[in-house]
This record gives sequence, C-alpha cells and structure tokens, in this order.
Amino acid sequence: MTHRLDAHQAAHDVRTHLGSEHRIAVVIGSGWAPAIDAMGATTAKVSTSQIVGFVPAAVAGHAGEIRSVALDDSHEVLVFVGRTHLYEGHGVAAVAHAVRTAVASGCDTVVLTNGCGAINPNFEVGQPILISDHINLTGISPLSGPEFVDLSDVYSAHLRALCKGVDPTLAEGVYIQFQGPQYETPAEIRMARTMGADLVGMSTAIEAIAAKAAGAQVLGISLVTNMAAGMTGKELSHAEVLATGVNSAAYIGSLLSGVLTRIADEPSS
Repeated sequence: MTHRLDAHQAAHDVRTHLGSEHRIAVVIGSGWAPAIDAMGATTAKVSTSQIVGFVPAAVAGHAGEIRSVALDDSHEVLVFVGRTHLYEGHGVAAVAHAVRTAVASGCDTVVLTNGCGAINPNFEVGQPILISDHINLTGISPLSGPEFVDLSDVYSAHLRALCKGVDPTLAEGVYIQFQGPQYETPAEIRMARTMGADLVGMSTAIEAIAAKAAGAQVLGISLVTNMAAGMTGKELSHAEVLATGVNSAAYIGSLLSGVLTRIADEPSS
C-alpha cells in the first residue's frame, strides 16, 4: 500500500535528520505545545515539509515540526509538534502518517495528546484525563481491506497504570472523535453523553487505530480546554484551547516528562 511505503521513506528521512535512538513517539495536540520545553531539551528538529508524505500545518498551535527531545542523559523521544486533522481534507492516510512514520522509525510506544471538550461535568478546564477508550464518530477508518485489528485494549491499561504512578489523581474517560471543523452542537453533545463519552474532540481516534494496527502500544492523554457545547452557555473558540495550554504548561510538561521516563525505563517490547 502506498501509505506504508511513504511511512518507511519518511522514517528514513526522520532518522537522517534526527538520529535513530527513539522508542517513544509523542504527538503534540492543541494546547500542549507550551509543555514541550518542560519535558526536556530539544536536541534536534526538522520541519515536516522536509519529510516525505507530510502536509503543511494548517492549525494555530500546530507548528509542523518533528523534534528529538532529551528527557535526561539516557532517553530521547520523538515529538511531532502538531498533527494533520481529517477536516483539513487531505484524506485519512495523511492523518495516520505521523504515527505510521513513528512506528516505522523504531518507536514501539505512541503517546497521543489532544485538547478536548469535557462532556463529563466532573471534569474541569485545565485537567489532564487519561483516555480509556474511544468512539470513532467520523465514519472513517485508517485501515483498508481485511486488516482486522483488535481494539479491546487500544489505549494500553499498562501505560495508564504507569501514568497513575506519576500522578495517582489522574482520571480516565472515553473520548469521542467528531470530524469537525465545526464545534459540536449542544444536541450532539447530549447524544455523545448518552453514548458514554466523557471527552470530545476532532483527532486521536484515527491515529490510535493506525498506531495499534502498526504494532505500537498506545497512550492517550486529553487536556480539558473547555466544557463542551451547551454545558455552560459560553461560546467555544480555538483561542480558549491555546490559552488553557499556556496556563497548564508547567504541570502537563512535568506529567509528560515523568510518564515518558517511566516508559523509557521499561524493557523494549
């Protein structure tokens, strides 16, 4: 398949620019960019425009870079600063390209972060939530043909337990992905709540499926950047998403650093 050939070529390009010592990849979602510096020092970086198969970044807060970030003297992680969303119109293969590139370059763990709306009224703005499961409401899969993948544990229970070793207060929730780019209506949020969703956004589920199919273990962490439509009467805006990330940067950066270090210290899967 073309997208798999592109992923291996992209992985070659990434190794050429950043080196090959990466077991963990992190996709930085909306609101999370200010946390990167809190994770560790960037030792190398490259624009995604120099890597085959990537499309230009189109969303504020998504820089279109791939970085190698040192957690400490022993561990570096591959960080995708930004992602391609389905609503950008480049197709599902473009959405999955980053995680497929990460796995092709040697990463056995993919950490997906996002900014999301909270459907669960017990969640608060600025709170990170571990994704325990998802509902893909886009109607689209990154897989094609008879590629049957078990998603019973798509968001690794083991990795979630490692996170709780860093912060035992972390809550878990079910994430629902809409296609966007419009925000959801209050009626759609009521539907999502009835379906069992706690969090809502426009990314992550498709990438998680692709990463799991490629053989990686997946960890998903959402940052609540706003309460979902109809819950507070407030209008929704992307500026609010970015502002929450700035305000939460120190904590979520420290959390990510602690979690990634624990994962890196484990034997290779």
